[in-house]
Amino acid sequence: MDLTVFQKLTEQITLECFFMTDSQQEEKVIQLIDLHHFIECYNPDIKIFNSIHHSINIIEENGIKKGILFYDLNHSSPVDLYQCEEFKQQHQLQEMWFVFVEEDTRNTMNHHIDFIIENSLEIFYDRIFIFNFFQSTINSLK
Repeated sequence: MDLTVFQKLTEQITLECFFMTDSQQEEKVIQLIDLHHFIECYNPDIKIFNSIHHSINIIEENGIKKGILFYDLNHSSPVDLYQCEEFKQQHQLQEMWFVFVEEDTRNTMNHHIDFIIENSLEIFYDRIFIFNFFQSTINSLK
């Protein structure tokens, strides 16, 4: 992601999310950076819809509306699966993707698989990925 896109996203969040605390705005900036970099690595032709006001990002790939939730095992709060299902129905999404964002390789594949099983992610999400942000690699788990 180039600096111009980053600056535009940061300005948009500052303007539209004035009601958020600084740390919430920082989380939102990170979410959008993850989204843009993921799309650059996965499929640059994916269209991004407004993702400012929710933790789930809405995209369109090949005419199919999808939701993407980015999750960091080291920093994220618990997953609310029912909220995701409600969001999917409310926004008429055809698929939901769950993306583990990794900045390093401390977490082994077993950590991810255990998390998937413990949280029944395979029931609620159509695709599950591990996205190594700095290596720009994406591995599909489902």
